[in-house]
Amino acid sequence: MSDTRRRVKVYTLNEDRQWDDRGTGHVSSTFVERLKGISLLVRAESDGSLLLESKISPNTAYQKQQDTLIVWSEAENYDLALSFQEKAGCDEIWEKICQVQGKDPALEITQDPIDESEEERFEEMPETSHLVELPPCELARLEEIADLVTSVLSSPIRREKLALALMSEGYMKKLLQLFQVCEDLDNREGLHHLYEIVRGVLFLNKAALFEVMFSDDCIMDVVGCLEFDPSLVQPKKHREFLTKTAKFKEVIPITDSELRQKIHQTYRVQYIQDIILPTPSVFEENFLSTLTSFIFFNKVEIVSMLQEDEKFLTEVFAQLTDEATEDGKRRELVNFFKEFCAFSQTLQPQNRDAFFKTLANLGILPALEIVMGMDDLQVRAAATDIFSYLVEFSPSMVREFVMQEPQQTDDDVLLINVVIKQMICDSDPELGGAVQLMGLLRTLIDPENMLAPTNKTEKTEFLSFFYKYCMQVLTVPLLASTVDEKNCKDLQEGSTKINPVCPDHFQTAQLLALILELLTFCVEHHTYHIKTYIMNKDLLRRVLVLMNSKHTFLALCALRFMRRIIGQKDEYYNRYIVKGNLFEPVINTLLDNGTRYNLLNSAIIELFEFIKVEDIKSLIAHIIDNYYKALESIEYVQTFKGLKGRYEQEKDRQTLRLNSRYRRDARTLDEDEEMWFNEDEDDDGEAIEKSRPEEEFPESYGKYMEAKKGAANGTNGANCKPATSPTSAASPNGSPAKSAAPPATPVVKTAMVGLVDYPDDEDEEDEDEEQSPRKRPRLGS
Repeated sequence: MSDTRRRVKVYTLNEDRQWDDRGTGHVSSTFVERLKGISLLVRAESDGSLLLESKISPNTAYQKQQDTLIVWSEAENYDLALSFQEKAGCDEIWEKICQVQGKDPALEITQDPIDESEEERFEEMPETSHLVELPPCELARLEEIADLVTSVLSSPIRREKLALALMSEGYMKKLLQLFQVCEDLDNREGLHHLYEIVRGVLFLNKAALFEVMFSDDCIMDVVGCLEFDPSLVQPKKHREFLTKTAKFKEVIPITDSELRQKIHQTYRVQYIQDIILPTPSVFEENFLSTLTSFIFFNKVEIVSMLQEDEKFLTEVFAQLTDEATEDGKRRELVNFFKEFCAFSQTLQPQNRDAFFKTLANLGILPALEIVMGMDDLQVRAAATDIFSYLVEFSPSMVREFVMQEPQQTDDDVLLINVVIKQMICDSDPELGGAVQLMGLLRTLIDPENMLAPTNKTEKTEFLSFFYKYCMQVLTVPLLASTVDEKNCKDLQEGSTKINPVCPDHFQTAQLLALILELLTFCVEHHTYHIKTYIMNKDLLRRVLVLMNSKHTFLALCALRFMRRIIGQKDEYYNRYIVKGNLFEPVINTLLDNGTRYNLLNSAIIELFEFIKVEDIKSLIAHIIDNYYKALESIEYVQTFKGLKGRYEQEKDRQTLRLNSRYRRDARTLDEDEEMWFNEDEDDDGEAIEKSRPEEEFPESYGKYMEAKKGAANGTNGANCKPATSPTSAASPNGSPAKSAAPPATPVVKTAMVGLVDYPDDEDEEDEDEEQSPRKRPRLGS
């Protein structure tokens, strides 16, 4: 009994004014030597670690709320709360706090949160002025009461005193009884005063008052008071909505009356906050913080009570997956789970973890697989929302489930394929559901959240699964819409241009844009798998067909896909693009766009600018060789001239390397051959030019030497003919194999241009190279 009474949850208020759960444990109050005072200690029930150690300071304002909550601030912007499982435990710790501070435990707050200037004024007031005296609760005094409530809102001290006065002698209930009298008499003036009173009481921000106002016998009168806003000509009909329009549906009967009452209360209070009360101003936001906390802790309690009732949840799942369940009943069950998951968002991470694990163990994913494939649009939409909660919470949990499916079912009914098909078949003209599902698929295939240390092979295994079983389903609309030109003619008005995008209406274009966005993500994050898929399916060629679409946003998506591929700077991709001549549709689009300066034009220019800046040589050569004649007239940017410049620089570098190799080959004779050459020189000093076997030199070198000899002959008029007998080749044993009578043609020494590197001959060499057909760029082809 003692353990249960002292069992608490520790909460801290974060920057977003939301409560963060720090853990569950048992609280005690004891003297701590290090802190030199009585302190609150909370030790975790799981491992006994210290969750909280807080000295009870004489000057700290502690506040008790809802009988089971104690809230206080330890420093600026650092609020703490203890949520007790039982009221008795809360009362026990509250008495200890009040004992340390010398306060009356009957109070709901131990200190007045007042600023220094107000405290000084407060000390100067006579003792009798500390109390707020309420006028008698009568119809004739409603205006006076309304003025009093409105006037205290600016003073923390007077708000506290007024709250104490309202809680005494059942004053709040008496006010609400006056509402019934005013409504029966149609006393509009009195009803308008009651609106101001009830609104002001809510802004007092006191949990004890909320407990009274939101009880079953008072809450509808509170709603009634708030219907008569003086600024409205006619009162709102909030009570009619709550009692007649809003229906409480029990998909499975809830036997726990406390749970049912808590659900009703939470719905109505949420309605008051979200619908009835006007949006608070900047100065009023903090006035409703306790109301927000009231709703928050109610939701936590509801989820906890439902989660602990295993019989209830088991029955819900059984009916959800039962084929005999009527469609209307199944719709209600799915909507229940949607609300259940929405409530779970109020839980803290560790509690939410336990919540979703409970759902997973009960079979939420197989159930979703069934209901997401149903024809009912409402059911599918609710199931999608539930699926989004699961994916956002734990993508790994979803991936683990889907990877086990191929062993149990056909490819067509795999959960991810069901999701993809629902995305493809979204009937919404704006594809709202498809956009949501695409985001969920992106989360599931994102390698960044596949780094769980518990499963290091998750990335490899899941991507292999996805590309084997799911990628072909995702690309079906893309492949179906990008057919051959001869099979589909989309003739635009006043044009005979063939458009191979079939069909090319807006909704299809939107869907294809979503699919391309996902494929572009894959190119960036799935290097190996997507590359293999693109090569095998010739996917880029099909995507670039969409450059012909009449929808510019779709053409831009296709271009972005190609831009990501080129951005990988992968030579496999580059060779694939060159071999398939895949720049042609891009350049055709650029030329068709003409002189229009728009996003499409800029995106295409940026693509070529990237190739130029990154100096992707294979693509530059391909573009210049094949398309430069079509592009050279574009002069409003220097991109294409820059590409030509890069091309010429690389061509010059290759030429210089080739020339250097020619000269090196010509001068680097074997040592034995050089000796043989020297031995066979004539006495008169005439030089004999020897050459290596023809097969040891490339063909181009022979042409190069012929050109050099021709130049020499033209200059000196000598018929220079070197000995080219095959007998001059080296023998197998390494010594020169000489002919019996080696031919020797006397030549003039100045004609030996091929063996000597004279600077005066460089211009001559350049002219010869320009005449070579192998060096002429094919710009017009």
